[in-house]
Amino acid sequence: MVRSIRVVAVFAILAGATHLPLQLSAAGGQDSSDKGTRTANGTANLESNNVYIVQMVDPAIVAYDGGIAGLRPTMPQRGQKVNPASPDVQAYSGYLESRHDRALRSVGGGRRLHVYRHTFNGFAAELTADQAQVLQGVPGVVKVTKDELRFADTATTPHFLDLDDPDSGVWQKLGGVEHAGEDVVIGVVDSGVWPESASFSDRAGRRASGNQQPYEPLSRWRGKCQRGEWFKKGNCNDKLIGARYYNAGFGGDDGLKAARPWEFASPRDFNGHGTHTASTAGGNHGTRVTGTGSVFGTISGIAPRARIAVYKALWGGSDGNASGFVSDLVAAIDQAVADGVDVINYSVSGSTTNFLDPVEVAFLFAADAGVFVAASAGNNGPTTATVAHPSPWITTVGAGTHDRSGEGSVTLGNRVTYSGPSLAKPVGPAPLIDSIHAGVANADATALSLCFTATDNGGTPVLDPAKVAGKIVLCDRGVNARINKSAAVRQAGGVGMILVNTSATTLDADLHLVPTVHLPHTDRPALKAYAATRGTARIRRAAITFTAPAPQTAAFSSRGPLLAGGGDLLKPDLVAPGQSILAAVAPPGNASQAFALYSGTSMSSPHVAGLGALLKNLHPDWSPMMIKSALMTSGDDLLDGTSTSAAAIFRQGAGHVAPNKAADPGLVFDSSANDWFAFLCGATAGLNPAICAGLNNAGYSLDPSDLNTASIAIGDLVGVQTIKRRVTNVGAGRATYTWSHTGLAG
Repeated sequence: MVRSIRVVAVFAILAGATHLPLQLSAAGGQDSSDKGTRTANGTANLESNNVYIVQMVDPAIVAYDGGIAGLRPTMPQRGQKVNPASPDVQAYSGYLESRHDRALRSVGGGRRLHVYRHTFNGFAAELTADQAQVLQGVPGVVKVTKDELRFADTATTPHFLDLDDPDSGVWQKLGGVEHAGEDVVIGVVDSGVWPESASFSDRAGRRASGNQQPYEPLSRWRGKCQRGEWFKKGNCNDKLIGARYYNAGFGGDDGLKAARPWEFASPRDFNGHGTHTASTAGGNHGTRVTGTGSVFGTISGIAPRARIAVYKALWGGSDGNASGFVSDLVAAIDQAVADGVDVINYSVSGSTTNFLDPVEVAFLFAADAGVFVAASAGNNGPTTATVAHPSPWITTVGAGTHDRSGEGSVTLGNRVTYSGPSLAKPVGPAPLIDSIHAGVANADATALSLCFTATDNGGTPVLDPAKVAGKIVLCDRGVNARINKSAAVRQAGGVGMILVNTSATTLDADLHLVPTVHLPHTDRPALKAYAATRGTARIRRAAITFTAPAPQTAAFSSRGPLLAGGGDLLKPDLVAPGQSILAAVAPPGNASQAFALYSGTSMSSPHVAGLGALLKNLHPDWSPMMIKSALMTSGDDLLDGTSTSAAAIFRQGAGHVAPNKAADPGLVFDSSANDWFAFLCGATAGLNPAICAGLNNAGYSLDPSDLNTASIAIGDLVGVQTIKRRVTNVGAGRATYTWSHTGLAG
């Protein structure tokens, strides 16, 4: 058999990269400032703490291969999971904790919040700045990092991805939808879960015959269901097999409640972000959508028979976004690996510049332990050099569009029609009123123009039912969630809404609570002028089609070139659907709706996590990097640029996921911890020079461009440079491959 393999090559001179915008903020947000869907307000908001993350020198449990007298190796064999209950692991864990205790005592002690053992050796503790500075010089301490907040990066995409193709679809290769992802565990580090959602029922599965196919207990699972506020052990089941929560960075339950009193001090989701990502990655197939989204029928997760374990370390904020402290996020990652997850989805912002960030380090050892990690690239596009999660052991995912669109229109009484995104049912003709003229006495003008709900406005309503009842209301976009605006209109008795932008930004077809059409800022002056005449408006039924040109890179998706390492690695790795993704959510943060459309790289990452679970199910012996390679080498160009365009490469990486081709990639580019350490030796400061010398002597290249990954990037090419790659044939038999590359001339 003769086959060809696609490798994206980037030969670019990035000597001027220091002139690119440097993104140091941890905030990822969602595709726009008003996409957040939380509906409660609070009076306190903890943005910082006195917590430091301390990394120790000894290997974490999953990386310890012996060498300390009396302590046997704890590194699991390839394809095996670490067993926290084994005597060897417990003995080594005790040794690590004793070293932690000694380091903490050396600076006078401090309140320890987390102990990290499995993927990251260290601890988090409340310290003074002086203690932290002294601790940095204590023997056995590698690094002391100040804790900080990280933010969430926020019908059916399985069909868009052809997973359900009856001949070549991955679902079919696994025995049909009733087996796709069977018994693979997806760990979701996020804002929790709404366990009552049908996406997580263990009695929702159906065989091809139509008979119920319940989930059976998973004997190898070591996780647990942690009780808490509005969350009991019975909220877990044989589909949702684990749930834990982490808020020590906020000061525990009491500190969390002081800062964010609306939140649940438990694994229960308030914001909705975590429920959305979990149901996207591994929610049940055939889940019927209720509420305003019922027009879409049913939805499915990418790996519908996967098990779900949630690790809540993000908490809903007063701006509608979810955020959490690095100290808690690292604890969640560490525990997820110990519990036995196969895949981790991490739809959370991260560093753009630091391979040795605590989260990146934890994921290094998670990947070394056999866990496939998908992470969101960030939502800071279209600005260049904004991509987060720079590390090669992570599959970093940008966001693309898909072919579904909803288009509607509104016709004013003057017979002028305006068209825009909509999922509306028809309404009207009805009187049209500008929200600025629809307020209660002494209402704030800004709150009125933005159509705040009472909860958006500190408990006080702004729209007057006497002025709004029976009317279509014109509302400005901005600040509060878009669906909250329609909630405010409905609460005041309105029958429809025209949502208009105030500046050039995205247009979105959301699941609003009253019929709504979303229009651009260029239409705003005429709409405002007509609304002042006390005229009428008629919203027509929206047309939902599946013919939009797709995929294209979403405008908000963060892109390269990579700031970390001087551009010697291509990020994002690939692109997956991330715009207007329909999935389950938590009703409290979503105007009482159980399903919602979200956009962001937060939504694209769980698509890849689900695909990782499917490939793990199909090829149990594949390493995380083999799965990543298969997804990259099989990727398709997006419609907004080919792999010969530098700008397109930095937007899409290896291209848009094509999972059916990834199931049989032919060749893969594999790598492991030693390869990553050699990469780090050349890409960043901070590694032990003796380790780098040893790797070099053992034949590992310290040039970051030589890392064995399915792309080639040279940050500063001067003259001729030879790049090496190593491939493994995973095809069914012998084959002959022809080499070619697409990329920039070099």
